[in-house]
This record gives sequence, C-alpha cells and structure tokens, in this order.
Amino acid sequence: MTLLPKNEPKKTIDTPRNFFIWGATMSGKSYLASEFPNPVIFNTDGNADVIETPSVDLKNARNKQTGAIEFSVIDQLNQLLIELEQGGHGFETVVIDVVDDLVTLIEQFICESNDVTYIGDIPYGKGFGLFKSYFTALVVKLKSLPMNVIYVSRYATVNENNVEKPIPSLSPKHVNVVNGNCDLNIMTQKIGKKHLRRVVDRRKNYQRDWIQDERILNILDSVVGAFDKSQSATKEEATKLVSDSESNEHAKAEALAVENQPAPEPKAETKVEPPKVEGPTPKTAQPRAPRPPRVK
Repeated sequence: MTLLPKNEPKKTIDTPRNFFIWGATMSGKSYLASEFPNPVIFNTDGNADVIETPSVDLKNARNKQTGAIEFSVIDQLNQLLIELEQGGHGFETVVIDVVDDLVTLIEQFICESNDVTYIGDIPYGKGFGLFKSYFTALVVKLKSLPMNVIYVSRYATVNENNVEKPIPSLSPKHVNVVNGNCDLNIMTQKIGKKHLRRVVDRRKNYQRDWIQDERILNILDSVVGAFDKSQSATKEEATKLVSDSESNEHAKAEALAVENQPAPEPKAETKVEPPKVEGPTPKTAQPRAPRPPRVK
C-alpha cells in the first residue's frame, strides 16, 4: 500500500467555505453570518435564547456550590465538534460569534486551572503555550469539518501616519491563526442607512463560475470585491512600494528609538554672583551731630 498520491493534477474545491467576518457593532456581521445555509451559532454573549437561529451558549460551566469550573469551554467545544462530525444534524454552517470572547473564555479556563489571574503569570511561558495549543487545534478541527465555518470578530482602530485605520479587535497573533485558515476576510460597515460588505483579503482570485453552491454564490454577489481579479504590480510600481515600505519602517524605528530614550537628568542650578564693580570704595555715610538749641 502506498501513501503517495498519483502524479497527476487533481480537481480542486473552489467554493470558499471558511470566512472571517468583522466590523463595528450593528454593521451587519452577525446578519451576514446567519445568511449562510443552515447555520448553528456558537454564541458567546448569552443570547442563545433570544435569537431564532439554532444556537449554543459557549461558557465555562461552574459548580453551583464551589464556583469552580467543572465543564470548560474546551470540553464543550470538543463535544460539539464530535457531534458535528457524526452528522445527521442538518447543519451546514457553524458560526463562532464572537471569536474575541472565545479567546477570553479559553484564557479564563487556563488561568483558573493554574491558580493565576494572568496567563503570563504561569512560569516558563506555559500558559501561552497551552493557549496556542488549544486555539490552533480548535481552528484546525473546525476547518476539517465538511461545513462552512465562520468566525465573527468585533471592530477596532489603529492610527497610522495620523490616519485612523479599521482593524479587527481580535489580537493580530490570533487573527493570523484564524485568517490563515480562512478563504475570505470580509469587513462589514454601516454607512448612513446602508450596509456595506467588502473583501479585505482572500486565498484565491475566485471566479463566479467556480462556485458550485448557488447559495454561497448569492451571498458572495452581495460582497464588494469577492470576484475582483488581483493585478500584478509592474517593476516600477513594485520598486516604489518596497521603497515606501522601507521608509515607513525606518521612520517607525527612529520614532521608537526617540520614544525609548531615557529622559535627561536635570542640571544642577549654578549660583550666579553679581559682577564686581572696579573703582574707589564708596565712603560710608557718617551720622550727623545734633544741632545746638537756639537761644532766645
């Protein structure tokens, strides 16, 4: 028995199935996620009972007497993934809403398991290692499901060259794990009364005739940039982009170096003596003798 594949091209799956959706509050990110076929929502804000879409509240379940975690969010997710893998449930899409809170729940479980208040207090970086192991394994397991997978994140901003730039509120290192396993990165915005959806990043230059699931195609048709073809930069454009990038990095490094310089020590005050005036020593005034009384 051989484990190697045949030495011939194979047919690829060109319908995107993994999505990272982020945006400001009330911008339509959860609504967009709910449009996907037969979704089940893994909810983190405790609102599973007030939304119509089938959902589960993700949480660290606690013992009512002791308050200690007795069924962690890791245990809960592992059980949910087993049930999804087994099939027979009718769901075609799983939504993590929101992934930012899931990160907090995992960190909370790790901290309480190690009797610390901050994950960095666990010696030798063990806490960060545990988190990376749990979180990466979860993302990989979700990607292996024969389902659409959607991660929803909130909105934040960062200031670059005095320009406010929107970014996901999820930490960049966690975005790298999630986005690296997604096909499309979509930002939602609300401008006036209109809702805008646009692609920020993507794995492939998807074409409409590639999409095998018409339901996904209808959703992507509402997303700006879903089928735009990327353009290669010319040599002159590439040279300028590299030069501008290096200049920006150099300016940032110089600014950081200036910011990190120690403050100068205050100079000791020097007492300044008044200048000496050369010349004869002024005479000291003598007191006048009293006048004699007048004789009448």
